Amino acid sequence: MRLTKTSACLSLTAAGFLAAALASTALANDELTALAADSKNWAMPTGDYANHRYSKLNQITKDNVKDLQVKWTFSTGVLRGHEGGPLVIGDVMYVHTPFPNIVYALDLKNDGKILWKYEPRQDPNVIGIMCCDTVNRGVAYGDGKIILNQADTTVVALDAKTGEVVWSVKNGDQIDGGKGESGTAAPMVVKDKVIIGVSGAEFGVRGWTAAYNLKDGSLAWKAYSMGPDSETLIDPEKTTHLGKPVGPDSGTNTWEGEQWKTGGGTTWGWFAYDPKSNLVFYGTGNPSTWNPVQRPGDNRWSMTLMARDADTGVAKWLYQMTPHDEWDYDGVNENILVDAMDINGEKRDVLVHFDRNGFAYTLDRNTGELLVAKKYDPKVNWATEVVMDPNSDQYGRPQVVAQYSTDQNGEDTNTTGVCPAALGTKDQQPASYSPKTGLFYVPTNHVCMDYEPYRVSYTAGQPYVGATVSMYPAPDSHGGMGNFIAWDAAKGEIVWSKPEQFSVWSGALATDGDVVFYGTLEGYIKAVDLDGNELYKFKTPSGIIGNINTYEHEGKQYVAVLSGVGGWAGIGLAGGLLSPENAAAWHGAVGQGRDAGEEAQVVGTAGLGAVGGYAALADYTTLGGQLTVFGLPD
Repeated sequence: MRLTKTSACLSLTAAGFLAAALASTALANDELTALAADSKNWAMPTGDYANHRYSKLNQITKDNVKDLQVKWTFSTGVLRGHEGGPLVIGDVMYVHTPFPNIVYALDLKNDGKILWKYEPRQDPNVIGIMCCDTVNRGVAYGDGKIILNQADTTVVALDAKTGEVVWSVKNGDQIDGGKGESGTAAPMVVKDKVIIGVSGAEFGVRGWTAAYNLKDGSLAWKAYSMGPDSETLIDPEKTTHLGKPVGPDSGTNTWEGEQWKTGGGTTWGWFAYDPKSNLVFYGTGNPSTWNPVQRPGDNRWSMTLMARDADTGVAKWLYQMTPHDEWDYDGVNENILVDAMDINGEKRDVLVHFDRNGFAYTLDRNTGELLVAKKYDPKVNWATEVVMDPNSDQYGRPQVVAQYSTDQNGEDTNTTGVCPAALGTKDQQPASYSPKTGLFYVPTNHVCMDYEPYRVSYTAGQPYVGATVSMYPAPDSHGGMGNFIAWDAAKGEIVWSKPEQFSVWSGALATDGDVVFYGTLEGYIKAVDLDGNELYKFKTPSGIIGNINTYEHEGKQYVAVLSGVGGWAGIGLAGGLLSPENAAAWHGAVGQGRDAGEEAQVVGTAGLGAVGGYAALADYTTLGGQLTVFGLPD
């Protein structure tokens, strides 16, 4: 670890005094709730425990947003994909980077002066086992600490005032990439615990979520996505799936033999928390391998929404969205919590989830009852519907179309025209919810794929993929690969849709000023009104896959975003895979000796299929790492 800092670098502001006082008398989530309730701050990666990504700030309005100016910028000093966004607590902004996961504390009272910098030393072998770029989705704050989830799975608590390491713990089994485990997700602080997941399903990692004690980093609980009940923390009689007890051995009995031990279901997305029920919500990712023929059965509990007790980790309810996943439709996207939503004339406390598989789900978050399941891109074709009749033996299951079933078509058969592509109708880029309009504002992909599964063998720390994928725009979309949409989660309907040339890979932001912000892969930050009409755009130095935030400082509202193209959609640029030589090397590492074809195919199918689909990005942007802060004219 290398650390630089200024002496006496940080004085507690009014917000800091509040935080310190609360921390001494209450649990960390009470402190965070108070900080998040003050819209001057952006105290959690998604703004609040409910993942609304909504701000009550309203100085910037639909009438004056056209006047936004760049107020200041900050270079992170790192290339590759910059996901996530900065935290703002009082007078200090905390900025993170991709690998090597530098954290900066910037003084907002002094032109963004660097108060301290933390740069961990990590084994460079970790870079090679991060499937979809060396991204990191942000740091968390709690009890005077900044929590960082490093690429090598080390979780570090830093003193928010000085940057000194308070504690450090290894979340994975190995920090040298030897088992394919990595860390990309933003932590979440709940009460006296830090909730954290793991990445690496493409290497056969068996996913888990762990809770570490905020005070000292000791392990409080750990819940695997699949395995024996004692390891999944599932109660056979009390844990339910669509209202019925899951029964014994639910985490193993839909797997063949001991395949669950390399079952995937990693947990690299976002967490939500409901203080009323004390439940933590998250989703699990794809089963391993991508070849569905090699793993018959439903493969529980991959592709599953989970509700767990924050104190014990014991699961209250589960819902598997894509049983026996055949397309890599990870279920890790954010869960947005809304109180008293009117569903068919009844007020329900709900969870809304926009899944990679192209269906948007609304569930009762206390019971796991499925209330709405509708396509949020009309081009989704791999399934016709999700059955909603509780009396049907297909209740809650998507009805798979045989033409697009990679399992039914079999190994070494190229299934063509599947919509969406493996990166989904939406990947991890979080949506926003406006309590003012009751609508969700959703960044989406409009991309389809060809998918050819093939047989692979498992070796610890080596790729365990087993499919060749190519991606391209959805049919009849005139080449556009994304839409930014407004969604009615009570009805399951698109209210409006704004097309984009490339996938919208940034997190959205809605505000009380009747403005909604998002970013594009070409690098534009855009503002639209509540009807989707574009009001403002500005091109930043690199493609935006970061999440747009807002805060207030010294009486003025600002909007901040990280730019730096990369992530899965930008892996061709970030990983240099547009080069035939580099693309061939990627196939050599992943394909277990499989012939990747002619040069065009080698490039087009590299990066798990994204390189060819997004090759045109190189005409619009290039690598960079920059924070840009916008404000109204003085």
